[in-house]
Amino acid sequence: MAVLVVAPLCHLAPGQAPPPAILEVDVENLVEYQSDLPYPSKVATNPGITLAAPPRNFFPALVVADIVAVNGQPAKGTLAAQAWGIGLTPAPNPGRSIADTRRLSLRYQTFEILKSDGTPVGTIIGFGPNGGAAPPGAPSAQAAGNLAIVGGTGAFLGARGQFGAARFPPSIPGRAASFAEDPANRRKNGGGSRRFILHVIPMLQPQVETGGGRGARAGEILTIFCTGLGPTRPGVDPGKQFPATPPAVVNSPVEVTVNGKPAEVLAAIGLAGAVDRYEVKFRVPPETVKGVATMQVSAAWVASTPATIRIQ
Repeated sequence: MAVLVVAPLCHLAPGQAPPPAILEVDVENLVEYQSDLPYPSKVATNPGITLAAPPRNFFPALVVADIVAVNGQPAKGTLAAQAWGIGLTPAPNPGRSIADTRRLSLRYQTFEILKSDGTPVGTIIGFGPNGGAAPPGAPSAQAAGNLAIVGGTGAFLGARGQFGAARFPPSIPGRAASFAEDPANRRKNGGGSRRFILHVIPMLQPQVETGGGRGARAGEILTIFCTGLGPTRPGVDPGKQFPATPPAVVNSPVEVTVNGKPAEVLAAIGLAGAVDRYEVKFRVPPETVKGVATMQVSAAWVASTPATIRIQ
């Protein structure tokens, strides 16, 4: 196994924000619980599928769904949202809100994302008007919604950006249920499915350390050193050194690509005695051709700037 230090293709200038990442978050069993009961004693008591009263403008609702994939990779987690109907439109029917814009609701929404094995990664938090057209500058895959990412936790600490509903794949509308329905049976009773497009500007970005180093061979196991891979298990307090034992394993999914092809990642841990410095072991894809190759490291689906390695 070799230790390799690679050369970057580009650097971030001092004070420059990391480039954005696009997260495609797929959810299933999406149910919108309508606030339709005058008596709290009836809330969450019906085990079966319920029909909600037609929602009126200004009435609140709660939304719950299961996160099942991020960027096509299996994941777990929960989408939870609180919505308030506002019914904005330039030509309202009685009970709707006259406005220059077209929006369905105001929504406070969280994406609490876990790895497929249940390991917490982090939470992305957003707020804004839901429904209607996507804002100027939104990713082309975003079809609707004008919500801002206002923060995050874990691997997404300090994130900002925007998000909304995707154009594809076609969504199955979320099921509207009464507040009387028992949410313990949400998965059994079923709901809708949807993809969200999250345009995330992270506070930190993975970076590969730079300097001189020898070449590598296809199929060889390499060790590189990185920064910005985020929280670990066990965790350390901010600004504290990583322990020697037990090893501090990176919480987030860590990926390495060489010439765009995924490499097998064998380990990603905090370097003992260091602060925000990590050791990543991976195997160069056996089919990598000789010459200069491009490599990137990502954590929590946020990629480093490209770097180059020489394949012998």
